Amino acid sequence: MLGRAASRIVKNEAIDSSRWSAYKPRSGDIIIGTAPKVGTHWTLQIVSLLIFQSPKPRDLEFAPWLDAQFLAPLDEVLKKIESQAHRRILFSHLPFDAMPIYDEVQYIHVARDGRDACMSLLNHVSNMTTNHFNRIAENRRDGDTIERAMRESPRQPREFFLYWIEAGTSRNLDRADWFFETERSYWSERHRPNLLLVHFNDLKTNLSGEMRRISAFLEIPVNEAIWPNLVEAATFDSMKRNGAQILAKAEHLFRGGHETFLHKGTNERWRDVLTEADLELYEKHAHSALSPGLFNWLRNGRRVAGDPASMPD
Repeated sequence: MLGRAASRIVKNEAIDSSRWSAYKPRSGDIIIGTAPKVGTHWTLQIVSLLIFQSPKPRDLEFAPWLDAQFLAPLDEVLKKIESQAHRRILFSHLPFDAMPIYDEVQYIHVARDGRDACMSLLNHVSNMTTNHFNRIAENRRDGDTIERAMRESPRQPREFFLYWIEAGTSRNLDRADWFFETERSYWSERHRPNLLLVHFNDLKTNLSGEMRRISAFLEIPVNEAIWPNLVEAATFDSMKRNGAQILAKAEHLFRGGHETFLHKGTNERWRDVLTEADLELYEKHAHSALSPGLFNWLRNGRRVAGDPASMPD
C-alpha cells in the first residue's frame, strides 16, 4: 500500500525519478537509498549476503539503480526485477521525497560525513571512462549539463572540494547542495518503522553489530554457524579481493574497474588536504543546511550521536 506519494519529480540526463511510478512493489522488497559515495555498494553487499545467506561472491548487478535512466531502458529494468523470485533489492540516489514510500517495502538509508563523501566522489568522477560520460551525455536536455560539469570539474582534492561546496543547482549530483538535500529528506522521515538509517562510521567500527542490526530490521534470523563468514565477506578487503565477481561491469565504467570503484573505504582523507579556512567553510554550509541533530548524526554516526529514530531534530 502506498504510504506516501512522491512530492516532486527530479530529472536530469543521469536520473529520472518518474521511473519509480512504474515500479510495482512486492512485499519484502528492500530499497537502499543514498546520496552518492556514502557506502551504497557496501550496503548492497551486506544486504545481498543476508538475503542469500552465503558468502559466495555474487554480482551486485542483480540489484538495479532504478532511477538511473542512462544505464538501461526502464522496461528492461522492470522485466529484470519482475523475473526475480528471491527477495528483491533495488537502490536509488534520489532524495527521499522524490520517491514513493510503500508500507510493505523496507528502506535503508546510508549516511556519511559530507567531507568523506566529497573525497570519495572525486575518485569516482576522476576515473569515469569516456564511454561512461558519453552514456550520460546521450540524455542531455540543454546546454548546461551535469555531465559537462563532471567532466570539467577540478581533479586536485582541495580544488574539487571547493567546487563541491559552492552552490550548484538542484540538478548537480556532484555538489554539496545535492548531498545535504538528500540527507534532509531521509532525516525528516526517520521515524517511519520501515526506514532504517545506517552510518558509514558505524559500519567501519562495528561491522558485525551493524549487520545484525540490519538483519533484525529485515527480519532475517542470524545463522550463527555461518555468521563469521558473512561478516568477512562484507569487509572491504574481501570485497576488493572479489571485486571482479561482485562488480563485473565496473571495468566498462571506470578506469581500473573494481579496483578503482572500491578505492580505499577510509574516512578523513580530507584532513591532509583541506585548510582551516576550508574546514570553516564546510562547517558554515553544513550548519546552514542541516538541523543540529542531523549535523551531529552525519558527523558522528549512531554510536556517538545516538539512534536517529530517538534523536531530536
